[in-house]
Amino acid sequence: MNKRCIAYVLSAVLLLAGCQSKEQEITISAAASLTDVLEEVVILFEQEYPSIQISLNLGGSGALSQQIIQGAPADIFLSASIDKFDLVRHEGLLDGQFIQPLVMNKLVWIQAKGTTSFKTIDQINRIAIGTPESVPAGKYAKEAFTDIEIFTKLESKFVYTKDVRQVLQYVETENVDAGIVYQTDAEISEAVQINKELPLGEYDPIIYPVGILKETQQKEAAETFYRFLQTEEVIELFKQYGFLEIDGDIDGSIFSTN
Repeated sequence: MNKRCIAYVLSAVLLLAGCQSKEQEITISAAASLTDVLEEVVILFEQEYPSIQISLNLGGSGALSQQIIQGAPADIFLSASIDKFDLVRHEGLLDGQFIQPLVMNKLVWIQAKGTTSFKTIDQINRIAIGTPESVPAGKYAKEAFTDIEIFTKLESKFVYTKDVRQVLQYVETENVDAGIVYQTDAEISEAVQINKELPLGEYDPIIYPVGILKETQQKEAAETFYRFLQTEEVIELFKQYGFLEIDGDIDGSIFSTN
């Protein structure tokens, strides 16, 4: 066999090997409060679908929505609030056939583990909350404080953060006296305790919607992961991390794809 034939054979073998080993990769832009559960979901998914690799882009929902609007690559968006999700939807960037409310959450007060529980807000000097304009947990906290007419009174005490996980970090390290996070964040940390005595007013239901981006280049893989998120096994895993199942009545009245 001459050298040219050998070269052709080698090229064909390499091409075939490349086709056989080709993997799909999709990017999930997801709220920081989903970090722990999604990391476990990804492990389960990649075990079941080894040809699809998942890349997680985690952060504040407001920052993620702006990234997507400005053209950052993403195949699926999983937000911690409907309004940040809607920013992307109103730009026409989400596929209307693949939009769904996934799970719910709730707010809690936290302080460092082992510290004396505060009885009143007057005892607290520094309170960490997410920046309300870009962090859903901060927006919900503002709603809760406004509802009981104490937001203005507390403004001088607030330390604003880039996402809810930074609130958790500030409380764990005692850089602040207390903070507002999701129940799920509080439950994954061994360095904080929940304070049920401090006041919280009413706030909008905390719904996590998920959707596939219209411009995804991996439509089949994105649909596979989208459906996997809604399986009974995965929803049960979310519940183990403290998330709540979607209430049917809230689904119908709050979340709409129209």
